[in-house]
Formats: sequence, structure tokens, C-alpha cells
Amino acid sequence: MAKKGWFTKLKEGLDKTRQNLSSRVDEIIKYYTDIDDEFYEELEEVLIMADVGVNTTMEIMEYLRERVDKEKIGNPDKIKEILREKIVEILRSEEECEIAYPCVILVVGVNGVGKTTTIGKLASRYKAEGKKVLIAAGDTFRAAAAEQLDVWGQRAGVQVIKHAEGSDPAAVIYDAIQAAKSRDMDILICDTAGRLHNKKNLMNELAKINRVIDREYGKAHKEVLLVLDATTGQNAISQAKLFKEIVGITGIVLTKLDGTAKGGVVIAVKSELDVPIRYIGVGEGVEDLQPFDADAFVKALFDE
Repeated sequence: MAKKGWFTKLKEGLDKTRQNLSSRVDEIIKYYTDIDDEFYEELEEVLIMADVGVNTTMEIMEYLRERVDKEKIGNPDKIKEILREKIVEILRSEEECEIAYPCVILVVGVNGVGKTTTIGKLASRYKAEGKKVLIAAGDTFRAAAAEQLDVWGQRAGVQVIKHAEGSDPAAVIYDAIQAAKSRDMDILICDTAGRLHNKKNLMNELAKINRVIDREYGKAHKEVLLVLDATTGQNAISQAKLFKEIVGITGIVLTKLDGTAKGGVVIAVKSELDVPIRYIGVGEGVEDLQPFDADAFVKALFDE
């Protein structure tokens, strides 16, 4: 069987969201002959139901109304094209993701979002690109977290630095940094805890790890990637705001987009946080985590 290309996988992965968003927009456009308040209300409801979020939906609707008034558009058929343009504009990042080497990638997120799997896939990806990669098993509180990373490390041919369960996560990161420096590694990917006894403890732990990286590996380029589960919808945005406040995230990874009809959350996350989406995941395979491309995403979301 021929291997599917990434765009095909992306389109298939967004199928539920496309039915929930694009197909319903088409239905509204076919139903209405004029652009009136009722038309706008129905369109607004579709966006909110697809988890685009209230704030982002209001921004999109205001833009649509302005364009319609300014260009004196009377035919609803033109709305979809304007909608696409606005969503691409929201999703595009000003800056490209330019990684300088050596690089430390701190991966954060609550338990269950696919953090460990994301680390494994990123390690495989960078290794395949010819980079020297090391993984630090910094989530010492979750049972079997290090073992899971070990499995991914073996698959990718990447070593994992780990301590005993319950050890100080910052000490693991410290040892991994020394190993990365002595072995002249290109990339060090650090796992972190997703849950401690309470939110304050977790955030203090992440802040401590951040300080160790800054002190011990100040010359390294640092990325802080937040992993979010797209199926959690608006809850993902609440998580993102908290992590952004504590650790200053530089990029977002959205996983499990193939499992939700509310993929509109991608638009909401980017709009409300103004943090670039770096990767999206639409499946279990290593190749199912790919760099985010705003144009390809919107094309897969709206094209039949």
C-alpha cells in the first residue's frame, strides 16, 4: 500500500472538524441569499461550536462585517473566502522557528496530553535529520515516565538520562546538561512533570528547572514547548495561559487533532496566546507529528 503524504493525513485527521466547521459554513451559505443579522448569528454559532472560542469568534465576525460593509458584498458565497483569509492571518507566525545549536527544548504540559510521545517523536525527527540528540527524563514523579522515554529513545537510537523515580527533576536536568555539553550534543530535550501535589508545586518545579538551564547552559538556544491535547478544547487554552505565565513558552504542540470535531481550538490558542504553533499531531506514528503550516492547515480544513 502506498504511503500517505502528510497533507492527505492532515486532511483525514481534520475530517471531524471539517464536518463541524467548513461543511456547516457551506450549509449556511447555501441557505441564505442575503448577508443579514441572522446569517451572521448562525455563522458565529458555527465558529463557537467548533471551539474557535468566543473572543476569537468575535474578532473574526467583526472582520467579516467590516469587509462586507467596505466592499459592499451582498452574496454569501464570498464569505468563505474571506473567512479563510482571516483564519490564515490569525494562524501565521511573524517569526520562523529558527533553532540555533546547541539547543535545549523544555517540554511542558499536564499529564495525559501526549508529552512523552511528543518528545519521542521529536527526538526521532531530529535524529533522522542528522542531529545529535539527548533526552532528559525530568518527570520523576509519574510512574513509568522514564521507562516510556527509554522505549522511544531505543526506537530513535537516542540515549535517555534518568534518575530513580521520585528524584529531584532539576538534578536530572543538571546531569543531562553536563552530558550534553561533554558529548557536544546538538539538541537536549527535557521532559518535565505534568502534575504534582498542587499547581503551585508544579510551577515552582518548572521555574527551578528553568533556572538550572539558564545557569548551567546559558549559551544554548532555549525553546519551551507546551504540549496541549486538542480534544480538551477550551480547557487547553486555560492550561496554556497558566504555563505561559510561569515558564514563558516559545511554542505550542497540539496533539490528537484527529480525535476531535473541535479542531477550531488551534485558531483560538494562537489568537488568545499569540504564541506560535510549532507542531501538530494527527495520529500515532512518528511521521504524524509535523511542523505547523498555517496555509496547509486552512486548506485541509476548508477544501473538500
